[in-house]
Amino acid sequence: MAGREVRGNSAPLPTRAPVTASLPASQPAANRARVSCSRPIRRGAGRRRRRRSNEHDRGDVRNGVDTEQLFGTLDAVKADPSLARFQFRARNRWIDGAHNQTRIRDFYAANQEDTSRAEDFVIDAGEPAILLGTDTGPNPAEYLLHALAACLTTAIVYVAAARGVHLTEVESTLEGDMDVQGTLGLSDEYRNGFEQIRVSFRVEGDAPEEKLREVVARAQRRSAVFDMVTNGVPVAVDVATA
Repeated sequence: MAGREVRGNSAPLPTRAPVTASLPASQPAANRARVSCSRPIRRGAGRRRRRRSNEHDRGDVRNGVDTEQLFGTLDAVKADPSLARFQFRARNRWIDGAHNQTRIRDFYAANQEDTSRAEDFVIDAGEPAILLGTDTGPNPAEYLLHALAACLTTAIVYVAAARGVHLTEVESTLEGDMDVQGTLGLSDEYRNGFEQIRVSFRVEGDAPEEKLREVVARAQRRSAVFDMVTNGVPVAVDVATA
């Protein structure tokens, strides 16, 4: 069955003074990337609906999110925490040179295998010519930036929906700094990955600036990928040979 290609575009956005995420002292500095997030916030034009800030809104589709289903999911997991156990999967295959391809489809959720996706997501990766590739796709470090942006954005949208905020625009620009002497094996003085990541958001909606900033801050605290990037995660590598 033909797979779906995953593509994306981004446009440069203005930067602001960063708000740096705090990182646990228990994590070695060499295993962490410094992630800073700046948030230019603008309230959307037009008449703003008055809402009670201390209550969650139910029974509506907001920002493309069914809030009744959202709160129903939260209630179900509270009643049965075993439903919260998920396992996501990716299957990768080398093609040629720096070109490799990942397929994503099934996953485990809510105490069962989820096979609801009709076809695979197909994601091609590669390297630019300066790193001996042929641009068959973004490189893995760029995919990490995409994953971080996507997770933060989704969290912003969900938090806003739960708090009764209609968003009209959420855009972000991410930059990751890396000295490739480490990953090229030329020097142990440099880490292999990003030394620092900067995230700049532009958010517009029908709420006051303070509430929009609260939404972004809450999303940052609950983003799974932000947590993985800033705190690290154990990775086990197994090898089978022919």
